[in-house]
Formats: sequence, structure tokens, C-alpha cells
Amino acid sequence: MGNKKKILTLCIIHRHPQVLLGMKKRGFGAGRWNGFGGKLHDGETIEQATFRELKEEAGVIPKEIRKIAVFDFEFIGNPEIMEVHLFKGLDIKEDPRESEEMRPQWFDVNQVPFDEMWPDDIHWFPLFLADKKFRAKFLFGESDKIMDMKITEVKEL
Repeated sequence: MGNKKKILTLCIIHRHPQVLLGMKKRGFGAGRWNGFGGKLHDGETIEQATFRELKEEAGVIPKEIRKIAVFDFEFIGNPEIMEVHLFKGLDIKEDPRESEEMRPQWFDVNQVPFDEMWPDDIHWFPLFLADKKFRAKFLFGESDKIMDMKITEVKEL
């Protein structure tokens, strides 16, 4: 029996020198700053889900999204692998607005609040900012401690 994969989207808006993150107010990852995203609805492409989640969670519509990475996240004791497709959102016109799930806030790229984010973020954020494409695997243990990780730069995703 192979592990089951759950496909998720994640998008961070990058308007240099700032990035837009959201404080997750409820559910998985609550209390942490993160990008915007979630599960695909039936019949949706990953890109469609990315646009929908940005609109729902932050009220923004980027002109363009670029796929930057694909992650496999595993948690010890949980057979499900989370396959997360990370996009960079570019060129939004709207001011972000708070939703029931997320409170958006702009951060200077030098002041990203890594101590209040998932512990993997600090390891790949520089690649994201530099527009490098990569694949990454993270294995989390107790209290979301990173037990194992691998990040590989790639030409194409």
C-alpha cells in the first residue's frame, strides 16, 4: 500500500520589497503566518484552486501566478503525504482584506516572521524570493520538528 497524497495549493504574493502573508485564524496551521491556499475542489486545476483560495482568503486576484516549487510534507504517524504546489503571485491591484480564515499582512522581505511560521519556511524562502524552482521533501516529527529534509533546485516543475 502506497501512501495517499493530498494535493494542496500555496501562494505567496511577492511585490518587492514585500511579501503578503496571512495569519491563519482557524484549522490546520492556526496561529502561524503562511501563504494562502488549500484543497482543490472537484474538477479544479491546481491553478484555478490557487486563484480561488487567494480571492476567498485575502480578497486579491494576481495578474499572474508562477509555480515555484512542489513539496512533499510527511508527518510521522500520519500515512497521508501532503503534496503542496507553491506559487508566487504577482501584480495585485486590490488591497488585501481579512477573511474568516486569514488576516493578511505585508512584510518586508528582510522581516519575514519565520519564528511564527512553519519551521520549513526559513529553509526555502530565499529560493522563493530569488525565483528559483525547486522540489522539497520535509518529514515532521513531534511538535512539528523537522526530522528530515531535502531541497533540490530544478530547471522545470
